[in-house]
Amino acid sequence: MQPGSIVLCADLRKAARARYPWEARFCMKPSPMAGKVHDMELDRFDRAILVALQADATVSNTALAETVHLSASQISRRRAALESAQVILGYTARLNAGKLGFGLRAITRVNLRSHGQGGDADFARFVAERPEICAAFSVSGDADYVLDIRVRDPDAYAAFIHDHLLPHPQVGQVRSELVLKTLKDRGGVTL
Repeated sequence: MQPGSIVLCADLRKAARARYPWEARFCMKPSPMAGKVHDMELDRFDRAILVALQADATVSNTALAETVHLSASQISRRRAALESAQVILGYTARLNAGKLGFGLRAITRVNLRSHGQGGDADFARFVAERPEICAAFSVSGDADYVLDIRVRDPDAYAAFIHDHLLPHPQVGQVRSELVLKTLKDRGGVTL
């Protein structure tokens, strides 16, 4: 098998070749989009399932089967395999933060005073415990961390910065940008 070739998921490969020889031949064609994930390779059906689930995670296996042109039981097995391989990490609902009263979003860059396992781990625990921090990234460049913070209003943001973030013993510098308008925020990945 050449790198980059598309194959059926390992648990379905043998049965598919025996039952649907035309499908197995089709799935052996090279594709630049094929990607190996642990012990399984993603084929066009897996990618179609992932694309559909990113668009609507509530879609049923029956509806997916119609879209992807497989049986509902095949969809169920493939979905379970993708979950087992941690390609699918979970299912969530996207909420409108503004309609829920969280009208201020800030992108906040943080530099630590010093670096070391203890300090970095302490800051990571702080980040995990703070509900205002929706996402956090350790980054390269002029900041150590970038935080995506959502709060109700400027007063709540100031309280978070002055009462929680700046007093943290590992925090050396904080720089913030307030989001004025979101141009794109789709999440997910392009397949």
